[in-house]
Amino acid sequence: MNNWKKLLCSLTFVCLILPVTSISAAAEKPVDHENLVPVREIAVKNGAEVSWQENTGQITIRKNELTIVVKVGEKQAMVNGQVIPLDHPVQLTKGVTFMDGGFLTETLKAAPEDIFISLISEGDGKEAAKYVHTSVSGVLSPALLSQLWSALEGQNGKMTNKAIAKQVENNSVHRNVTYTFETELTSVNITVRMNHDGLVDDLYVGAATPNVYQKPSYDDPSAYTEQKIKVGQGDLALPGTLTLPKGEGPFPVVILVHGSGASNQDAAIGGAKPFRDLAVGLASQGVAVLRYDKVTYEHTYKVASQPKFTLKQESVDQVTDAVELLQKNAHIDSTAIFVAGHSQGGFAMPLIIAEDKQHDIAGSILLAAPSSSFVDVLTEQQDELVDRMKQLGLDTKIIKEQADFYKNVAAIVKDPQYSVDHLPEAFPLQPAYWWFEQRDYVPAELAKTQNIPMLILQGENDVQVSMDQFQNWKTALQGHSNVTYNSYPKVNHLLSSYDGLSVGQEYTEPSNVSKAIIDDIAKWILNVE
Repeated sequence: MNNWKKLLCSLTFVCLILPVTSISAAAEKPVDHENLVPVREIAVKNGAEVSWQENTGQITIRKNELTIVVKVGEKQAMVNGQVIPLDHPVQLTKGVTFMDGGFLTETLKAAPEDIFISLISEGDGKEAAKYVHTSVSGVLSPALLSQLWSALEGQNGKMTNKAIAKQVENNSVHRNVTYTFETELTSVNITVRMNHDGLVDDLYVGAATPNVYQKPSYDDPSAYTEQKIKVGQGDLALPGTLTLPKGEGPFPVVILVHGSGASNQDAAIGGAKPFRDLAVGLASQGVAVLRYDKVTYEHTYKVASQPKFTLKQESVDQVTDAVELLQKNAHIDSTAIFVAGHSQGGFAMPLIIAEDKQHDIAGSILLAAPSSSFVDVLTEQQDELVDRMKQLGLDTKIIKEQADFYKNVAAIVKDPQYSVDHLPEAFPLQPAYWWFEQRDYVPAELAKTQNIPMLILQGENDVQVSMDQFQNWKTALQGHSNVTYNSYPKVNHLLSSYDGLSVGQEYTEPSNVSKAIIDDIAKWILNVE
């Protein structure tokens, strides 16, 4: 294999730039070099731009994130700063620059993410790792990348080597390229997150599910505008959206905090996008909303490389960044910044308020928020699910096995012989540190010590956070006069009204946040003193 072919897969960026000489298709080739092609002509055909420095003989070819630099007389090319040998020196003949045609054509056509995915599918982690940015190279190692494809096939069945679809979406942090592959059992999406230097900055793997979401009736696009924003700085910055009511403002604003799991800024699951519903619904009533991709979603493997990753890093730190960002926005009333946490986001709310040293947060909203310790809620959740499935006459064998698994996890966490300084060697859910770091944290107990307006909302049909948790909030905060409680008879954990007994199966169907919840939030915010 030619030297340039051997090294093409080690390119680290994806920008293409091409030389600036004549574009004549009839350009006379150098004698005895049939493999050479006119640089500018081939570059332009492939959508690249070319510049030429006559005094140095340097030719620069740019396309998207790829930059190729060559010099007349040299037998090498610089591709995004990396030296790649050529089979023949670059030549200038009668005002036209020529170079190796195979190298130029393949380099201009090859996107680094495509090469990266191809190498992963072949199990060549050593070459694939050359595309990975240093911020995540510790976890996206050659060994992991070599095993990733076979691991996915172990979970989903044999996968096609060629993607059946490719979608590109840019946000304020990454260029996200999602490949869909068919498997024997299902379809899988692999999202390659490329940074602005054209390097792989992270990966996200998930099931390829159809988008069945339907916009709610209260979504009035004429009532609001949306701006793409970035929350935080550095390696863990997050893309987000600020939804603003139409008008001059300044407006009160709500920051939305995710529940457990890796979620995008819409908190999309099945046929629901509850955070999007909250954003457009509240904005239509004069309340701005800031939502962002969760750090475990946008930086999945980067977070996984941190063995001491905490709940604070997952759900609290981003709120601090978001508050700082909103205070600088002329459209926002800096005295009316509220935070709404759903599920785990509500569980973390007392930690968020404790972190608000300057008292910039005007009030907190808890949506289906646990009030007990995490492992107690987990155990209660499993028992509730088994009980509801029995009521519906459904087979509970698999669910009971799942319940036993999580109860075992809870028992290990509660075992006093273990701590953050002495973690169990074979904890079934990693990172173990995350579980033990918050073992003694009880949200309702911390909230007792705080004095901030609170709105606590709970669905009575919620299988994941029961009405017992809602009652615990009432008991713990009974001496607080600035707390408002509302519950909704049919509302499930996704904040939507469901007529049947919720066991989570309905999550796959299209649903929207109950308008009653949006009305109550807007009314409360606009009346908080």
